[in-house]
Amino acid sequence: QVQFVESGGGLVQPGGSLRLPCVASGTSRVAFNALTINWYRQAPGKQRELVAGTNYLDSVKGRFSIDRDNAKKTLYLQMNSLKPEDTAVYYCNTVTLAVRGTWGQGTQVTVSS
Repeated sequence: QVQFVESGGGLVQPGGSLRLPCVASGTSRVAFNALTINWYRQAPGKQRELVAGTNYLDSVKGRFSIDRDNAKKTLYLQMNSLKPEDTAVYYCNTVTLAVRGTWGQGTQVTVSS
């Protein structure tokens, strides 16, 4: 079964940028290429929400984008013009695994001055 490891989070000032890698294991490059992988986030006290992928959250449109390196089995979330309300734990996942409740450890992004 495919598994994902997210990283690249940290503390960033408002207006700053971060690039989060999501590395897949347990799958071939060919299979990875065929996967639809989304980015989700969960802020304290809030439900997890889909941020980017099959759809983009309105609040991140024009600021967040996804790209992938299939040779490295890695998906990236590029986040620009970060705002304090973007503070959350960020996860990558397929819809299938998300429905099953299978998640990685995520990576914490904190936007604060």
